[in-house]
Amino acid sequence: MFEFLSRRGFLSLAGSVPLATLSMRGRDHVDAVAGEAPAGFPSHSPDVVREVVTVAHGNFARVKELVSARPALARVSWDWGFGDWETPIDAASHVGNRPIAEFLIASGARPTIYTAAMMGQLTIVKQWIEAVPGVQRNRGPHGITLLAHAKFGGAAASAVYGYLQSLGDADPRYIDLPVTDEDATRIVGEYTFGPAPADRLIVARTEKGSVTIQHPGTFERGLFHQGSLSFLPMGAEAVRIRFELSGLRATALIVEDGPLSVRAARS
Repeated sequence: MFEFLSRRGFLSLAGSVPLATLSMRGRDHVDAVAGEAPAGFPSHSPDVVREVVTVAHGNFARVKELVSARPALARVSWDWGFGDWETPIDAASHVGNRPIAEFLIASGARPTIYTAAMMGQLTIVKQWIEAVPGVQRNRGPHGITLLAHAKFGGAAASAVYGYLQSLGDADPRYIDLPVTDEDATRIVGEYTFGPAPADRLIVARTEKGSVTIQHPGTFERGLFHQGSLSFLPMGAEAVRIRFELSGLRATALIVEDGPLSVRAARS
């Protein structure tokens, strides 16, 4: 299940700083000097929120810089798309970055069962599962399982990894039915849902034959085929992505999220 979003991919993402964030820093500074509140105040700037979640995957120096200046950033959350929310400590936990996780906890972050699994806290993980039966089957951000968090914890989490393996259900996989070459050709392409340049979704196929979807400015997300060209996006089990077909190609993509339905026409 990690084919679509590898640990290396997270760490490379963490090393980059969006240009929008750079410009935002300058504007925040000017506004503060002028005694004017930045746009969106009192909420945190979305650019800063996204950056701290991004760098929490591996850029410890930048995490320290951001969170030391504004400790509340240790608890923020970012939606990567389709309701795939992630906090800084979530990010550190599923790449096995214990130093960042410990710093965030000391700064007020709220550790989760996934954090405990990565950090090798066997007693806590056991008590959590005993208190909430079946919680080991829940997936973390990006659909990453509890067992995977323990695996990324390395030797320090080996006892947790062994315990979770013994349960037999702490590593649930998504259903992902094969997609034929013909069907892949029908659906691969760009789909537009608004007037802005970023109002589009890009459906692609990897060299291994897996289908992915990407919104400009974020990572390429795996799509898991549920049958009849209906897909579940990684980390968003409640969402379904379907295609309107006409002859040999899809003419539109439909995103269904409860009562919300968004239609994106093929570009």
